[in-house]
Amino acid sequence: MSDSTFTFLFTDIEGSTKLWEQFPAAMQAALARHDACVRACITINRGRVFKTVGDAFYAVFDDALGALDAAIAIQRALRAETWDAIGALKVRVAIHAGAAEERDADYFGPTLNRVARVLAVGHGEQILLSRAARDLVSARVPAEIALRDLGEHRLKDLVRPEHIYQLVVPELPADFPALRSLDTLPNNLPAQITSFIGRERELAEIKSLIAKSHLITLTGAGGIGKSRLALQTAADLLETFSDGAWFVSFDSVTDPARVPQVIASTLNVREESGQSFSATIANHLRAHHALLLFDNCDHLADACAQIAEELLHQCARLKIIATCRAPLGTTGENVYRVPPLALPRDVFTADALAQVEAVRLFVERAIAAFPDFALTDANAPAIAQICTRLDGIPLAIELAAPRVKVLSAEEILERLADRFRLLTGGSRTALPRQQTLRALIDWSYDLLDERERALLRRLSVFVGGWTLDAAEFVTRAHDVLDFLTRLVDKSLALAEGQAAETRYRMLETIRQYAQDKLLHLDDAGELRQRHCIYFLKFAERADPFLRGPHQGEWLNRLEREHDNFRAALGWALESESSHIALLLSGALWRFWMMRGNLSEGREWLDAALAKAEASGDLDSPARARVLDGAGALALQQRDLARAQFCFETNLVLLRKLGDKRGLGLALNSLGNIAQDRGEYADAQTFYASALSLRRELGDKWGIASSLGGLGLVALNRGEYARARELFEENLALRRELGDTQGVASAFNNLAAIALYEREYTNVAALSAHALRLFRELGSKRGIAAALVNQGRAALYTKDPARAAQALAESLRVFNQVGDRAGIAECFEALAGAFCAIGKVVRAAQLLGAAEALREKIGVPLSPIERDTYTATVAAVMKQTDPYTFPEAWAEGRAFALDHAIAIALTKD
Repeated sequence: MSDSTFTFLFTDIEGSTKLWEQFPAAMQAALARHDACVRACITINRGRVFKTVGDAFYAVFDDALGALDAAIAIQRALRAETWDAIGALKVRVAIHAGAAEERDADYFGPTLNRVARVLAVGHGEQILLSRAARDLVSARVPAEIALRDLGEHRLKDLVRPEHIYQLVVPELPADFPALRSLDTLPNNLPAQITSFIGRERELAEIKSLIAKSHLITLTGAGGIGKSRLALQTAADLLETFSDGAWFVSFDSVTDPARVPQVIASTLNVREESGQSFSATIANHLRAHHALLLFDNCDHLADACAQIAEELLHQCARLKIIATCRAPLGTTGENVYRVPPLALPRDVFTADALAQVEAVRLFVERAIAAFPDFALTDANAPAIAQICTRLDGIPLAIELAAPRVKVLSAEEILERLADRFRLLTGGSRTALPRQQTLRALIDWSYDLLDERERALLRRLSVFVGGWTLDAAEFVTRAHDVLDFLTRLVDKSLALAEGQAAETRYRMLETIRQYAQDKLLHLDDAGELRQRHCIYFLKFAERADPFLRGPHQGEWLNRLEREHDNFRAALGWALESESSHIALLLSGALWRFWMMRGNLSEGREWLDAALAKAEASGDLDSPARARVLDGAGALALQQRDLARAQFCFETNLVLLRKLGDKRGLGLALNSLGNIAQDRGEYADAQTFYASALSLRRELGDKWGIASSLGGLGLVALNRGEYARARELFEENLALRRELGDTQGVASAFNNLAAIALYEREYTNVAALSAHALRLFRELGSKRGIAAALVNQGRAALYTKDPARAAQALAESLRVFNQVGDRAGIAECFEALAGAFCAIGKVVRAAQLLGAAEALREKIGVPLSPIERDTYTATVAAVMKQTDPYTFPEAWAEGRAFALDHAIAIALTKD
C-alpha cells in the first residue's frame, strides 16, 4: 500500500443550513444550478469530483494550477448567476496538496482532513490555499493574480499551525473578516503534537448531547482518550460559543479547595473582596456564552461536581464538558462513556485495516517513530492482533507503536504477554502516569478504597466476562452488586446487557493488572478452584439443553463463557484435579462439536484423558464420557484411527460399567467409522445393533441417531427410496424431540437424495431450510454441508459462478473446523465448477489434491460420489490435451493442503 501526491479542492456553501430554513423551495432549484456549475468548472480544468456531501464538493487534481483555475472559475461563474429570492450563494474554496491513499475511487489520509480544516476557517467567496498548495503554484500564477499572506493559523485539529494564503483575483471580492481559526476566537485550547484520529461517531454524539444539555461528563478507563476527545469537541464547537472555550486542567491539583482558584486563574478572573471564588466566577460567566472543559476530575470529583452545579445554576448560557473515570454525580449531568477505538473484525489485509481506527493510530505513531515503517499484508494480521489485545486503548497503542524501531510487529505481539514491561517509555513531557501502562492503571487503582481493590483483584479470575451470579459464587465477597457498581462507575469494569442477563467484563489490560495484584495479595488458588467449580456446574446444567428445543439459546450461553471454560480447564489440568478435568471436558464436547471447535476440543479432551490415565482414574463414567467425545471429534476431523481407538476402548469400559445407553452410543459411533471407510455392511451391522438396544431402552435420541446412520448407508449404496424412508422417520423423531440440529441435518440429508435424483428445485428448498437452521445455531460444519448441496445444485442447473461461490464459502468453513473429508468434497465439487467456466487446469489440480487427501485420511468416495467424480474427471479431460491433464493432476497431488486451499479460493 503506497500513497501518491495530489492536489485537493474542497468547496461548500456558507450558511446553507439557514438558507434551507428560509427558502426551502428556492434552495432546491438553486442547489441544482450550483452543483452543475461547480462540477463543470472542476471538469473543464482537468479535475475529478470524487465525493459530494450535501452542498460540499471534494475534487482531486494532478496539477495544482488546474485546481487554482477551477477555484477562480467557480467563483466567477457563481457571481454571474442570479439567485432570485436567495440573494446570493456564497461558496468558500480551499486548496491543499499532499500525499493521500487512493482506494475504491475515494481518497484517505491526513491531507484530506487538513484541507477540510482550511476550508472551515474561510468565508463565502474566499479562496484559500495552504502553504503546500501555494508552493506548487507561486511561480506560475498570472501577473494579475496575487497570493495574499494571511499568516499562520491554528486549525481545529489542534496540531501544527497552517500557513494560509488568499487568492486575490480581479473582479472578485478581496477583503474578508479575519479567518475563523483558533487564533482569532477566544480560547486557551492547548496545541497538540500528534493528530486526532477517527472518533467521528463519538464527536457527533457528544455534540448532540451538548446541544441539549449543560453538563456532559466523558467517562472511561485511563488512557481511553477522554481528554483528547473533549479537546477536539471543544475545538469543533468553538465558533458556536461567542465567549470562547476554556480548558481547565486539574492534573497538578491535589487540594479540592483549590478547584475554584484554578478555574478563576484559567479565566483570568481575580478574587473580589467579600466574595468567594465561586461567586466571583459565576458573576464573570453569568452573561457569557462559553464552554468550560474540566479535565481530569478523578481525584477531585466532589469539588468539581459542586462548582459545576453552582455555576450552571447561575449561568444560563454556560456549558461544561468534564473528563473523569466516574460520573460526577451532579444534577442534570449527562454521562457519555468513551469507548475504545474501533478494532479489526474479519479481514486482515493492509487495505482493509487501513480504515480501522485503532490500526490507523498504530501506523501513524509507528511512522512518526520510524519513518520506514509501513502497513503491509504481511504484518497486517500481527498489527490487528496487537490493537485487539490492547483493547483499542489509545494510550496503550501509542506506547506500543514506537517499539517498531527495534522490534517487528510480530515480535511486539509475542511480548504482549508481559505488556507492562513492554509498554513504557512514553513522552518525557507527559504526566508520569501517562509514561507507562502500569503507572496509568496504578493511578486508577490507588483511587479505590480497599474493598473495591479486593473485589477488582478477585474478579480478575474471570476471563471474557462474568454474570452477577458467577461473581457472588466465586468471590464470596459481601455486597458484590454495590461494589461492582462502583467499579463500573469508575470505568474499571464494563456492564453489557445481553437479553435478560447483564454481563460484566474488564478490558484485558486492566484484568492482567488486577491478576498481577491477585497473585501477590490474595489466595489465587482458592479463587480459581471456586471459578472452576462454578463453570463445571454451569456446563453440566447446559448439557441436556443441547439436545432439545432450547439448544440455540444454550449454545450461545456456552459461547459467551468459552474463555472461562478454557481458564477452568487450564486450572484443573495444572492443579492435578484430573477428575474435574474429565467432568468439565466431558460436559463440553457436544458444544465444541456443534460449534465446530474441533481441534481445540480434541486438545482438551485428550489432555483430560492423559491426566486421568496418569492418576489411575480409568474406570469412571466421567472417563467414558470423555472417550466418547474424543472419538466423536476425531471422527468429525476424519482421524479415523484415533476415533476407532477411543470408541473401542470405551466399548470395553461401558460393558464393565453396565451402561447400556452408553453401549448404544459406542456401537453407533463405530458404525460412523465404518461408513466413512466405505465398509457399508459393517456400518449397517453396528447401526442395527445400536438401534435394537436403543429401542429396548426407549432412547428416542439414540433411535433418531441410528436411523440417520442407516439412512446414510442406504444413500451411499444408491438405495434412495429406503434412504428417504429412514431420513423421514429420523426427521419426525427430531421434530418431536425439539432437536433443531437434528432437524437441520435431516433436511440436508433429504436434500442429498434429491440431488442424486436430480430434483434440483427440492435440493434448493431443503438445503436452504437446513442452512437457515444451521446458521441460527452457529453450527459451522452443518453450514458447510448445506452449502455443498447448494453448490452442487447450482452446478447441475448450469450456474457455475453461483456454485463456485457457495462451495468456496463451504471450503472456508470446513478448513476452519479442520474437517478434511469436507475439504476433499469441496475440491471435487469446485473442480466441476471451474471446468464449467473454462478453468480446466485448476480443476485438474483440485482433483489431484482431493485424491491425495482422501488417501491420506482413509476416506474413500462412496459409490454414488464415485459416479459424480468420474463424470467430473471425464469433463475436465475432454477440455485438456493428453499432456496437460496428467501434469496438472500430479501438481495437485503434490500440493500442501494450505496451498491447495489457496488455489481453490483464488478469484482470478
